[in-house]
Amino acid sequence: METSSVLVIVFCFLLLGNGVQSLSMEHQPYRTGFHFQPPRNWMNDPNGPMYYKGVYHLFYQYNPYAAVWGNITWAHSISYDLVDWIHLENALSPDDPFDINGCWSGSATFLTGGKPVVLYTGSDTMKHQVQNLAEPKNLSDPLLREWVKSSHNPLMTPVDGIEPEFFRDPTTAWQGPDGLWRVLVGNRMDGHGWALLYRSRDFITWTRSKEPLHSSTRTGMWECPDFYPVSVDGKEGVDTSSFDDSTKHVLKASFNDCDHYVLGNYTPVTDNYSVDTDFLENGSDLRYDYGNFYASKTFFDGGKKRRILWGWIQEADSTTNDIEKGWSGLQSVPRSILLSKTGKQLVQWPVEEIEKLRTGNVSFENKKLEGGSVLEVSGITPSQADVEVSFDLSNLEEAELMDPSWIDPQLLCRQKTAPVRGNIGPFGILAFASKDMTEQTAIFFRVFRSDDKHVVLMCSDQSRSSLREGLKKETYGTFIDIDPLHEKISLRSLIDHSIVESFGGDGRACITARVYPKSAIDNQSYLYAFNNGTFDVNISNLNAWSMKKAQIVSSTKRRKPHLD
Repeated sequence: METSSVLVIVFCFLLLGNGVQSLSMEHQPYRTGFHFQPPRNWMNDPNGPMYYKGVYHLFYQYNPYAAVWGNITWAHSISYDLVDWIHLENALSPDDPFDINGCWSGSATFLTGGKPVVLYTGSDTMKHQVQNLAEPKNLSDPLLREWVKSSHNPLMTPVDGIEPEFFRDPTTAWQGPDGLWRVLVGNRMDGHGWALLYRSRDFITWTRSKEPLHSSTRTGMWECPDFYPVSVDGKEGVDTSSFDDSTKHVLKASFNDCDHYVLGNYTPVTDNYSVDTDFLENGSDLRYDYGNFYASKTFFDGGKKRRILWGWIQEADSTTNDIEKGWSGLQSVPRSILLSKTGKQLVQWPVEEIEKLRTGNVSFENKKLEGGSVLEVSGITPSQADVEVSFDLSNLEEAELMDPSWIDPQLLCRQKTAPVRGNIGPFGILAFASKDMTEQTAIFFRVFRSDDKHVVLMCSDQSRSSLREGLKKETYGTFIDIDPLHEKISLRSLIDHSIVESFGGDGRACITARVYPKSAIDNQSYLYAFNNGTFDVNISNLNAWSMKKAQIVSSTKRRKPHLD
């Protein structure tokens, strides 16, 4: 029987035979419809994602008892389309001396022969961070429901000058041409970020390299490092242990509440990693996402030959409100990740499976937006939508001159929010807008002139996102590599009750925001295209869809299924 048929049978068995509990809670306006989150309590980092025998697995940091951080466990959910999910029993719980204070972040690796294992950080009895191994109890179970911790744990401990509170989050391991496995562990040494390199022949006994794979004096602790190859032709993802002249390597580190990355060339024989431009060097600030996005993890999807990225989206509400609503945190929409055509950055795009939730399309072409105008996009559900729009610009010679002091795009977006008129821009969309527009989340662009080129600024402005007090109403921004003389400026935004994930320039820049409007909720939420610049812009194409709710269920025996 084909794998896909087996999975359908398994899914139906879990739904009907086990009496699945729906995760729909009493109505909560900020709970998302198609973003992944557990039914209740605290969630943070994605852990050990993998594709195994036709099933996608996502583990994640989870508190089984409360909507605040603590009692950290590896929860486990599975899917066969990255859209609909089944929550299984927790995979790892903090109940051994080497992880009694928490089963923290880690990654999955396929050993020779295709056996999946996970390396994860445990906080031991002394609250020292150590690296541990776990493996499936039954490899014939495609759902991998039970996991067993190794009797050899801990495998790596903080010795030889490693500070025990700054030693965590092992990466997916890769195998070099010498047959040895390599893995990176995040570290802070002398106040700076390091990616410690360990090698092993049997995946049990690990030896630390004298030199880290990479380090930086410009940053602090590196959390949740990731290291993987990307193809220079940008057409498909690459397996973690692939090495040839047609790849570059990405090193990602989480610090300063953001996920930063560098590109470089890796030599597996010597384990030398030479970066193109280092972290925060010469104004470089490559990030997966310039908004609310952290502790991400990628994996290689062998079924569709692509690399997929997940990131933790934390709340921007108060802890008191998190406790009251009973949950905190969610995951980004899974994104495919490739090297750009220029080879200078990564590009990201929501996985194609998300499009199966689209319904009720509204579209139009060649619509002029005069300066100072607003256009309602009606006929969809604005609080749960997928919007794609591209803008065609004329009058580029009228763009404002770029001030040389404007080197910080986030600061520039805070100074030049959506109500601040310019020549070419701001233009974009207003999400989660109230009818009178006293509440609105603006995702927009501005265009400036600098010498003989144009500079495009992308912003996500939450300054007027809610009339509620006590919220983090951040404004995010980045410069985006677009030449408006030769291409349209495009924007895609996934809007889902309390989150907006925006992709500018076909995924060359991503900004995620958490939004908690007071009045612009459910059917009181509106969507607009707008142009607050002096000069007209043209909407060359706009497509918007309502999004159906993903089916995210739990295999329990508490009550019959209720699938919306």
